Amino acid sequence: MEVRIGVTQSPKEIEVDLGDDADAAAVAKSVEDALSGDVGVLWLTDRKGRRVGVPAGKLAYVEIGSPNEDRRVGFGSHSAGVR
Repeated sequence: MEVRIGVTQSPKEIEVDLGDDADAAAVAKSVEDALSGDVGVLWLTDRKGRRVGVPAGKLAYVEIGSPNEDRRVGFGSHSAGVR
């Protein structure tokens, strides 16, 4: 599962690949805890065991999704793909 984090005052996103066995509900709970003031930092551990911390006050948005979802880039009337 992939998590994208927007940080205030920065045009770039932080992308963290949590692995296929990650629990979206647990990630959402971690985000809610960080934003509620119970925890000052949102900590996530990626599939390689690296920890990423983002101060809760700097979170602009968090998108929880899967890297396996189809991503399409369109040009004209055709979807992405080489023919």
